[in-house]
Amino acid sequence: MVKTYVDTSVRVSLYIPDANSPQADAWRQANPAAIGFTGLHRIELRNALGLAVFQQRLTSAEAQAAWQDVETDLADGLLAPMPDSWDKLIPEAESLVENHTPTIGSRSLDILHVALALVSGATEFCTFDARQRRLAQFAGLSVRP
Repeated sequence: MVKTYVDTSVRVSLYIPDANSPQADAWRQANPAAIGFTGLHRIELRNALGLAVFQQRLTSAEAQAAWQDVETDLADGLLAPMPDSWDKLIPEAESLVENHTPTIGSRSLDILHVALALVSGATEFCTFDARQRRLAQFAGLSVRP
């Protein structure tokens, strides 16, 4: 069974119209299972909405409406709360840092997302981020879209 981890780049494109939204929407329609949602996703997605307001790509009302859509998806089970499992996450992240950062230059949040995917048992990683994609591939995950 394929278990997919969806990073923030795809999540943002599902809730805020951008250049990747058509691809994210098509992926979501083809993959209707609940998407895991951790504390890290909550922080990153809320921050992305705040940045979109700061960059004047969204109004405050639009950002609030997008966050309400996230809350609705949580309530409806389209997003499934899952633990961050920091006790397992940190050693996995340290291993990724040691094995890959010196050669591919991974960023800390990329490391955390890939480590979360690995400790959650994911076999597939969904991202639009090129650096994160490369790390996920090096970690042995199948990468989409």
